[in-house]
Amino acid sequence: MTKLKEILTAKEVAEYLNIHPLTVHKYAREGKIPAFKLGMDWRFHRKFIERWIKEKSVYNANNGKERRKSALGETIS
Repeated sequence: MTKLKEILTAKEVAEYLNIHPLTVHKYAREGKIPAFKLGMDWRFHRKFIERWIKEKSVYNANNGKERRKSALGETIS
């Protein structure tokens, strides 16, 4: 059985989301995706990324009309 990594690099998140690594860096800088810096590098907690994906799916399904909480527990309009 393969154990999934809890902390991901930008490259791993890019592969997971099927987007370019520079897009992941841009989203992290802009606060659009849950991330933290470790030295000069961005890191991502798998649990928060998976929650962020679910939120985006629900938000898009509701056409963005419903208030929701972010992956970090903050209320977003």
